Amino acid sequence: MTPGEPLIRWDWIGSHIGEIAFRVGEHLELTVIAIVVGLVIAGGLTFVGLRVPRLYPPISWFSGTLYTIPSLALFSVLVPYTGLTLLTAEIGLVSYTLLILIRNIAAGIHSVPVEVRDAARGMGYTPRQILVRIELPLALGVIFAGIRVATITTIGLVTVTALIGQGGLGYFILLGIQLFFSTPLIIGALGSVALAVVADGALVLIQRTLTPWTRVR
Repeated sequence: MTPGEPLIRWDWIGSHIGEIAFRVGEHLELTVIAIVVGLVIAGGLTFVGLRVPRLYPPISWFSGTLYTIPSLALFSVLVPYTGLTLLTAEIGLVSYTLLILIRNIAAGIHSVPVEVRDAARGMGYTPRQILVRIELPLALGVIFAGIRVATITTIGLVTVTALIGQGGLGYFILLGIQLFFSTPLIIGALGSVALAVVADGALVLIQRTLTPWTRVR
């Protein structure tokens, strides 16, 4: 950025609208894949841990250990094996969702009153029916809280994947740093924040639709 140059060059933005839209879509794709895959893995691990309680502490410890590894360090470890690929980015992104999702799924299931489970058993419900019809619906509020946190965290982390060639809005941040050009840097940073706000709002609406009984009159 040279002296006297405006902080944001609107002409540059106007000439790069198509690329900005493409990078936003790329950012969303990376985020959605990470959350969906993370939710599937976290759900499976959590239910194993809940059914076999002695397995929950090592599952929680492992996911917690992954969460503490700096993102750049994790990507640098993965690159020699999986290359500068989407797989490398997603392994890292999914790893950071597990601790949040596992803890919230477990907390949601544990929040279901014991007497509710006992009543369901008394009505002849099988363990699977109790899980699907009783526990999961009542736990959705807590689970969605975890999904929201994991989504916002992932949207922020996706910007780092630009360092391994996976784009997203981090591409503009990296471009701005390399060229000492503030416009793409601001677009990448503010775009990520705006995307996180919109995603969180969308998840709140989805949660309210799926759990109408939690609405406050």
